[in-house]
Amino acid sequence: MVAQVDKIYTRQHFRRLWARLLSYALFEGRPLTTRGRFINPLVFFNYRLAELLIRKPRVEKPIFIVGAGRSGTTILGVVMSVHPDVGFLNEPKALWHHLIKYEDVIGSYTDGEAKYRLDESDVKDEMSLRARKILTEYTLLTGSKRVVDKYPEIVFRRPFVKTIYPDAKFIFISRNGWDACTSISDWSVRKGVVSGEEVHDWWGKNDRKWFLLVDQLVPEHPDLKPHIDAIRMLEDHRLRAAVEWIITMREGLKALSEEGANCFHVRHEDLSSEPQKSCREILNFCELRDDAGCLGYAENVLKPVPSRGEFELPDYLIDPFREVQEALDAL
Repeated sequence: MVAQVDKIYTRQHFRRLWARLLSYALFEGRPLTTRGRFINPLVFFNYRLAELLIRKPRVEKPIFIVGAGRSGTTILGVVMSVHPDVGFLNEPKALWHHLIKYEDVIGSYTDGEAKYRLDESDVKDEMSLRARKILTEYTLLTGSKRVVDKYPEIVFRRPFVKTIYPDAKFIFISRNGWDACTSISDWSVRKGVVSGEEVHDWWGKNDRKWFLLVDQLVPEHPDLKPHIDAIRMLEDHRLRAAVEWIITMREGLKALSEEGANCFHVRHEDLSSEPQKSCREILNFCELRDDAGCLGYAENVLKPVPSRGEFELPDYLIDPFREVQEALDAL
């Protein structure tokens, strides 16, 4: 689906379709494993144009959807994009790469160094002003008052984001670990492509993302660090996903603790089983008014997904995995 919109969206929410198409064409960029990457030069040109034309940038309380992939982050963003006050950017990694060249852990735009974590020290020169100018242009072109940016890795970059947008809000989505990991594996197998001597899949260009995760994030976890050599050698996509899920969920739990009223937790299972209730709570957290179109679309597209069941984990992952699942269940 172009711009993540379906027939229901096109037919019932035509007024918001323009915003989604503009997001897709001029702001999000096209990463690895996607078609239409020829459009990326236009996207980067648009960023530079915004930096030249916008004189008084104003961005109010941007909302960042974070969590592990395949946990409902995209569909939540699409549902929120129906709201008349919201513009939704689905993983605008081109935008973040434009602002900071070493943030690209996937390898969509560079083969150079990359960092999973970013903090206050990474906000240099006029980066904050440039970022706000681009989002201001975005709100003007799409007729939006608020911006929703879905980019799961932002959960590791909260200090960086809050330096640019001090009033940022975060929505942390969690999903049952077994189901999330199986879905990641299925996506990687289904969407993975071979381009010459390169493999592009969930783990980036030739496993770039995987090795950055292992080298930069695994050592931060005392229960995983002793097994780093074994973890680095993992090839099964579900087992790699289990490592990523453990680390990302722990980071999400940390965000809930540190951000207080500026971070909201929603379970994928609640979102899909009680879509209107969950979306009302999310809109309230975001300080957005209830909208019948948004809530109605949520009811139409959010449906319970059957559990995929457990799979075998290496001994060194069993306890961390279950510990994190229990912590999420206790929320």
